[in-house]
Amino acid sequence: MSPSTRQDFLTVPDGAPLYYQVRGEGEPGAVMCDGLGCDGFVWKYLEPQLERQHRVLRWHYRGHGRSGLPTRRHRIGMSYSCDDLNRVMDAAGIHQGVIFGHSMGVQVALEFQRRYPERVRGLVLVCGSYGSLLNTFHDGTLLKKLFPLIRLTVESFPEPVARLTRSLLSTPLAMEVALSVELNRSLLAKSDLLPYFTHLANMDPVVFVRTLRSAAYHNAWRHLPRVDVPTLVIAGQHDKFTPAWISRRMAAHIPGAELLMLPQGTHVAPLEYRETIERRVDRFLQDNGLVSAPRAPAGHTGHAASP
Repeated sequence: MSPSTRQDFLTVPDGAPLYYQVRGEGEPGAVMCDGLGCDGFVWKYLEPQLERQHRVLRWHYRGHGRSGLPTRRHRIGMSYSCDDLNRVMDAAGIHQGVIFGHSMGVQVALEFQRRYPERVRGLVLVCGSYGSLLNTFHDGTLLKKLFPLIRLTVESFPEPVARLTRSLLSTPLAMEVALSVELNRSLLAKSDLLPYFTHLANMDPVVFVRTLRSAAYHNAWRHLPRVDVPTLVIAGQHDKFTPAWISRRMAAHIPGAELLMLPQGTHVAPLEYRETIERRVDRFLQDNGLVSAPRAPAGHTGHAASP
């Protein structure tokens, strides 16, 4: 771990211990908001770039990663995540930040900007939606129709479901299915996906479905025209979790938003097009005065596409 890294826990008023990690220095900060069931795996390549000019904050939602749960376990969801982030930014010494969101983290970023606009200098919205995600998963409504039954099963039989998901997600077959159906195996290293499957396999399924329920009912559509900070939207053309048309629509309705569409990208585009995204994010931050000092040059390897 870098000498400039600090990690700690912040216990919020309802008893939830929230894990956070701070690396680097520089204002505004860069605040990373994960997707559902994630604990930061997607920021593997972007974070080291950002920390050369920014204080980078990574944190875990309630019941995700190293964070615990509140005394009342039902206190999970979008509003709690935004209030938690406000407190975690204070603990990390970040007054204002560029909020990065991936997948469900896009909703968290948009809702946070609506609730705490004074804390947000910019938005980078990656492979996510503005809301109602069950309506558009795989461009269909099957998951929306099945979700009530899935939730009932998980809430009624949490321990057997946890054992089953742990068993299924711990097998090589789970990763092979994801690489064959959901992701672009030609642009990905299996080692980059392993942390995701490891975390998801050990996650409390009740926390997962309760968080998903909150995200499914959240919708920031009406807020998009009111977003008044520089915004970069990044999407994968072959993203099946949040189809590309959602990102196009989102960028079109946020005043002045920029759009980067990655031609062969999927839901984990930051791992597939790491050099392209690093360059585009760097230009976005520079063009909008969201950096504190020139960056020292550093070499990276990875796939690239024209922005």
